[in-house]
This record gives sequence, structure tokens and C-alpha cells, in this order.
Amino acid sequence: MSEFDAPPALPHLPDVVQAIEDSPVPIIALMHGTVLGGGFEIAMACAWRIAKVGTKFGLPEVNVGLVPGAGGSQRLPRLIGMEGAIDVACSGKILTANELLKLGGLDLVVEGDLKAAAIAFAASLPERPTAVSLRDVPPFDETLMESKRRAITARAKGQHSPLHNLDALQWSAQPFDKGQPLERALHMKLRKTPESRAMRYAFFAERAVAKPAAILGATPSIINKVTIVGGGLMGAGIATAMLNANLSVTIIERNAEAADAAYDRVKGLLEGALTRGKISAETMAARLAVFRTTDDYADAKSSDLAIEAVFEDVTVKSEVFAKLARVVSDTTILATNTSYLDPREIFAGIPHPERCLGLHFFSPAHIMKLLEIVKTPDTSREVLASCFALGKRMRKVSVLSGICDGFIGNRMLSAYRREADYLLADGALPFEVDAAMRAYGMPMGPYELQDLTGLQIAWANRKRQTRDANQRYVDIADQICELGRLGQRTGMGWYAYKDGNRAPIRDEIVESLIIAYSATNGITRQKFTAEQISERLLAVLAREGAAIVADGIAERNADVDMVQINGYGFPRWRGGPMHYAETTGLIR
Repeated sequence: MSEFDAPPALPHLPDVVQAIEDSPVPIIALMHGTVLGGGFEIAMACAWRIAKVGTKFGLPEVNVGLVPGAGGSQRLPRLIGMEGAIDVACSGKILTANELLKLGGLDLVVEGDLKAAAIAFAASLPERPTAVSLRDVPPFDETLMESKRRAITARAKGQHSPLHNLDALQWSAQPFDKGQPLERALHMKLRKTPESRAMRYAFFAERAVAKPAAILGATPSIINKVTIVGGGLMGAGIATAMLNANLSVTIIERNAEAADAAYDRVKGLLEGALTRGKISAETMAARLAVFRTTDDYADAKSSDLAIEAVFEDVTVKSEVFAKLARVVSDTTILATNTSYLDPREIFAGIPHPERCLGLHFFSPAHIMKLLEIVKTPDTSREVLASCFALGKRMRKVSVLSGICDGFIGNRMLSAYRREADYLLADGALPFEVDAAMRAYGMPMGPYELQDLTGLQIAWANRKRQTRDANQRYVDIADQICELGRLGQRTGMGWYAYKDGNRAPIRDEIVESLIIAYSATNGITRQKFTAEQISERLLAVLAREGAAIVADGIAERNADVDMVQINGYGFPRWRGGPMHYAETTGLIR
């Protein structure tokens, strides 16, 4: 991908792949590890394919805004059938060796010595099969393409590459020498599109933010035993994420009854993964074997890391760390999961402040990829490095943040919500703002999101914060909360919800309140287009992100973009608000 912005260098991959397939000496592909993209295209051109158990296969070009460029979309349907090829090429699905074998894409899967198995296979070589490019696509139901197109369109949320891949797969119905040039031409064209550039930027940015300057040269310590104080929804999610990373986890609760409830909560999350086929029964049993709950802080004694997930209050969190500090070693890393509060206040008076930092997980913690790692002025490089290594072990996208109200993500969220409220005061209604942001590519708009997560935390933060007298303040959200409308859990928020249904319904009470606010404050309401709404909100995100970088809270623009993509649903195919603003000239 690092070469995609330059002219293709010789030899061109399609020519290499074709030479392999046309070779007078039949070639056997031996595969282990990951066989993706061009590697998979090479393998499909070989006469036979042998893989070690655990090998993974895929055509992930869709994830960087592209279609395969060396015949992948033309050979794969011929090899495994159209339905399997659609799942792989249009969604980036990864197949295991056994799955690919069942689909007919492999000749042999081996558990032991790969080379020895291949030599044995070659010793009694079966007749050379027909080259994949010369085969016909196995028959499939003609309605398949239409149903898949509808499903892909709904899932793509504006991203174009999944549908481009579907189009390319359809070309496999033609002779290979007709379809393959079409695929190659589309691949080369897509390299230059804003979508592909944005997704390639995101690919490299995720890797860059994992290595901040603050940890260069530091040696991380190994974290194996973790204690979590608080076993509610967040604590249970963090525990599950840790267990999924093969760590030993203890949850401390306030009493035995709460400890039992926390155990059941984590067990329920693992059972959900089992039901969905994400883990096996053996894996679940192994994870529960290294998990326990307790109401005794002494059980944290041997922890490598202790993290709190209790009520968002400085006093409550400080008391937790005072208790932990009395039982854990001086080298145990202490982490707060606060989303807004100043870690320096939380850790005040705790011995060895160099081991203290913030680990801000996003809910649900066992699913969301983002982890904000918040350094204090005292946090050591080694502790930061240890937590970045932990984030990698949990398969999180870890981003370093300095201290400010809300850190990177929630500081930007506050600015985003504030501007959305300005739009309400100036003439928009919640459903119009939400529709505009969904049209841009967000999974949901700001008001749908507030109703989903609950309005009470943001309301409490607004009451806690000291307000800038020079900053415009719209109290529509406060009025909504004062009516007891705190989101889906109360059956009403910015929208109404009926009979436990989560589908938002426009509410006359809320809309009348908004219109009345404008009249009371002498604001002449105006009509906004969807583009005006989205550009206004995107500009605010980008400006706040630029201020965060300028303030030294984030090291670079990429940190801001990765927080937004992995924590707040910003469309990856847009590259993040900073990348989008830079490439479109939205802010200058």
C-alpha cells in the first residue's frame, strides 16, 4: 500500500500471477500465517494449495477502498463459488484454512511439518487440475446478487468499495481474459479516489499512534494479573476484554452480593460470545478458570495492574486507590477509567505517582476498539509502554492523551454536541441533524446517540463545569433533562420510544420546546440543508481537534482521527475529521 501513490513498478503482479498459472512446471503453494491480498492471488494461480492449520486467508482490499488488482475477484468465485467470494471480497471476511478447505479452495490442510507434508503430497501428485482462470463459476441462484447488493448497500453506509467489489465479482461470469482487465483498470482507478486515500491513511495512522514518542526506548513490563474495582457494565466489559486477552482477572465489589452479580455479568458476556460462535466452550471454561470476584481488597495483592470502574466522582475514585495502595506492591500500575475527571486529583497523595495513569475504555469495553491512555506529568515511560503493550494484547487501538476535560474524545464530543445544540436553536430539529450525520456516514446522529447512551452523564458534567462567560450557551438539553427525559432507558429523551421499542419517534413536546427556546431568545429560525448541517458539525470537530493538538493533548492529527474512528463511529472511509478537513479544505 505504501507504493500505491506511485506508478506501478515492474514486474506487475497480474503478470507474475499469470506466469505462475501458465508455468509448464506445476507449482504447489505452501502457506502458513496470513495469506491476504496479493499473496492470496498468487496462491489461487498455483496448481495446488496446501496450508497449515490456523492459516488465514482473505482479500482485504475492500478495507482500503479497493478491489483486488491481480485477478482475485475473477479467480475466487471460480474457486469457491459466488456466495463465498462475495463474503470474502465485499466485507473483508477472513477465512481459516479449514473453512477454505470446505469451500474447495485448498487441497490439503496439515497440522505438523508443512514442508514434509508437501513433499509427501508431491511424491504421489494427482493429475494437474484445470487452471482456476479456465474454470466456470459454479452455478448459483440468480437472486443472490440482488439480495447481496441490498444487504451490502445497507451495511456500507455510503462506502463505495464493497459495491465495487460486488461489480468486479460479477465480471467473473465472462471469460477470464475479459473480466481480469476490467478488474485491473478499476483497481488502478480506485487508488486515486478520496475513499481509498482516506482508508489507507487510517491503516497507517492506526499503526503510527501505537508508537508515540513518549514510549520510545522504554521497556514495558509484563501484565498478567489484573484487578478491577467495580463490576458494573463498564467493569464487566473491561474484565471480559482482559480475559479475552488471556489475562487473569479479579473484580472487587462493595459486598458479596454485588461480587456475585459481577461474576454473573461477566459470565453472561462470555456466554453471549459462545452463542454467537466467537469462542468455544473450552475457551469459555479456560477464561472463567482465571476469573474471580470478591469483596476483599486484599485479593488485589499480587496484581500487576489495578483499574477502577466506579462512579464518576473524584472522592469515590480516590478512596478506591487509597485502599488499593495499602495492599498492592509499589510497582503495581494504578489506572483510572475516568472519562472526564482530572487523574491528578484522583491520585493525589498516592505513593509512587509514576505508576499512575488513565486507561479510558469505551463502552461496551469488550467490543469497542479504542483505548485512551492518559498520562499525568508523573507517569513513567515504562508504565506508558506497559499499557500500550497491554492495549495491543487486547487488540485495542491505543491513543496517548494528555490531561484536559474529557481528554481527546469527550472534549471533541462536547464541542460536537454544543454545536448541534446551536443548530437546534438556530432552526434545525433533532431528526434533521441526525439524518444529516447519518447521510454523511455516521452510524447515528448526535441526538439518537445521546438517547442510546443516556443524557444524565453529560448533564452532570455541564453542571460540574465552570462556563466561559464569552461562550454561547444553549440550555435546551438541560430543559430536556429537567423533564426527566434521560434517553431510551426512561422511554423518552430527544425522541419518544414506545413499548420498549428502540426506534426513535419524533416528539411534539421536544420540538415545541426547541421552537419556544428560539422565540424566547429572539432567534429567527432558518432552514438548513443536510450538507450545511454536516459541514458545520464537521468543521467544529476539526477545529477542536486542531486545538487539542496545539495544546499538546494529542501528539498529532492522526491521534485525533483514530480516536474519532475507533471510539465515536466516524466513518473510516472518510479518514477522520482532521484528514477530511485537510483534504477537502473544510477549514483553512
